[in-house]
Amino acid sequence: MKIATYNVNGINARLHVLLRWLKATKPDVVCLQELKAPNEKFPEKAIIDAGYNAIWHGQKQWNGVAILARDIEINETARGLAGDPEDVQSRYLEALVGDIIIGCIYLPNGNPAPGPKFDYKMRWFKRLQQHASQLLQLDTPVILVGDYNVMPTELDVYKPERWLEDALFLPEVREAFSNLIKQGWTDAIRDLYPEEKIYTFWDYFRNAYKRDAGLRIDHFLLSPNVKSELIDAGVDREVRGWEKTSDHAPVWIQLEN
Repeated sequence: MKIATYNVNGINARLHVLLRWLKATKPDVVCLQELKAPNEKFPEKAIIDAGYNAIWHGQKQWNGVAILARDIEINETARGLAGDPEDVQSRYLEALVGDIIIGCIYLPNGNPAPGPKFDYKMRWFKRLQQHASQLLQLDTPVILVGDYNVMPTELDVYKPERWLEDALFLPEVREAFSNLIKQGWTDAIRDLYPEEKIYTFWDYFRNAYKRDAGLRIDHFLLSPNVKSELIDAGVDREVRGWEKTSDHAPVWIQLEN
């Protein structure tokens, strides 16, 4: 099974890119982030015509997450994270896809830091940690995948000294990600490629993509009963070079079954 994640940075504006990539790579399951569309504007027909069924959690102008599957049933299990009834941002969607629970994540950016947006990010992270801990108690395999807006280590960022005060790289953010991992999750990319420079995001500015001045902020966290199935992972970085594309590239893992 091939499972992918892709922050599309506006699903309707980049629909041609998404459909081209789906046709070329044919992942079995896809988690999308930053739809930037309300529920009624999700391009369901185009997704169905591409061979995928879908569930989505949209929001006008901002955020938004979706799970697509090809020839696999999707059964939604959660929409949003518990712990803050006033949080209306569309950042988490969870479903049983086949026999795997998949949580699609768009973690807050948090900039500028310090400030209210950073405080929200850290509160959201805490709620994710609490939910993730509960998921690990299940017998069902679980994958938490998406745009975490965290560079876990210096290996995950071009010129880390330039990011020391950014909300994606502050010590408390990296510690929160580390504590999440310590619950028992496996960072799939780093498990397979512990020392390689791998990026999933390149800014639109300063010719970042051509200079390979990137960040690794899109992650797959695997529960222990999935880790043994992991056989491959990668980044479709060439998609970042397509016309009118997202600033992220699709990231994927391959499971044995």
